[in-house]
Amino acid sequence: MPIRVIIVEDSSIALTILKRMLNASPDIEVVGTARTGKEAIALIPKVDPQVICTDLHMPEMDGLTLTEEIMSTRPKPILVISSSVREQDTHQVFKVLEAGAVDVFPKPEGGLGVDSDRIQQALINKVKILAGVSVFRNRKRSQQPVNASVPVSQTKSVFFSTSSSRFSRPILPFRTTHLGLIALGASTGGPQVLEQILSQFPANLPVPVICVQHISEGFLQGFIDWLSSRCSLPVSVARAGDRPQPGHIYFPPERSHLIFDRMGCFVYSRTVGGGGHCPSITVTFNSVAQYYRNRSIGVLLTGMGRDGADGLLSIFQAGGFTLAQNEASCVVFGMPKEAIALGATHQVLPPEAIATAILRKLVV
Repeated sequence: MPIRVIIVEDSSIALTILKRMLNASPDIEVVGTARTGKEAIALIPKVDPQVICTDLHMPEMDGLTLTEEIMSTRPKPILVISSSVREQDTHQVFKVLEAGAVDVFPKPEGGLGVDSDRIQQALINKVKILAGVSVFRNRKRSQQPVNASVPVSQTKSVFFSTSSSRFSRPILPFRTTHLGLIALGASTGGPQVLEQILSQFPANLPVPVICVQHISEGFLQGFIDWLSSRCSLPVSVARAGDRPQPGHIYFPPERSHLIFDRMGCFVYSRTVGGGGHCPSITVTFNSVAQYYRNRSIGVLLTGMGRDGADGLLSIFQAGGFTLAQNEASCVVFGMPKEAIALGATHQVLPPEAIATAILRKLVV
């Protein structure tokens, strides 16, 4: 049976383009359209869509209000389709994701030319992914960024059991005298989970943080700005040649892998690799394992596919401490599942426990 989709869009031109693109796939059926959020609310129980594609700005009820209403009553996978990457609009996009939408996609426009087929296939792939995701009834969280100071230990050892029937190879003990870096990777459903984890890090975090998030082109800076408003730590795109600083959160730039040179400075790379992802979580994790070895923590979060699984194994084998998000809390239990299958994880936890597990490594 085709995936049942509704499109919520007040622009006739955009609506026509989106319908044409989605109907090009035999696996997708556009079962209804609405021009406002209110129309969508009335339409949903009639056609029972599996995926909802919605604009951000609409009359009567905008995309944020629509998402809040859907996720509090009849949760469905929602794809936000936004035409603008202006600062004020991208910040709003991530508020919609915070409200429960799963992912974001740039709105196709007329005159796409040679990019039309590529964008069409990317949109179709997004919808197919969303049709299989887990969605959660919207719940307000009261957690605020941690303000308490983190005591820094100059010498620290942490041990874990080396025997477990769950894994295909023995679990290596995590032991470090000075933690050097925290690395996190995420894909579908990742922005919300990264915010949940990173917002718990205190302003005096004594190590740098590297995050690799698969996100549609044009939305990275908006994501960074949104995270900056939610976190106690500064968030930015890593600059080539800089050395990562404690208490900072870094992201790779769009269309580039982020790795380290022999001096531990950031390097941009566009070499072939990463399983089709650029930036790739595995490429960054492999570099983290090579440079930081047992002074690293690797975390693999929700996402489709297996990017990051081999990289997390590299950190694990180098003696670093590794975590994966648990299935119950994942929007897509793909990447963490692959890492667990490799025996690359010391702990499998929900997001609310991951920050605590990391901070425990920094406290005597």
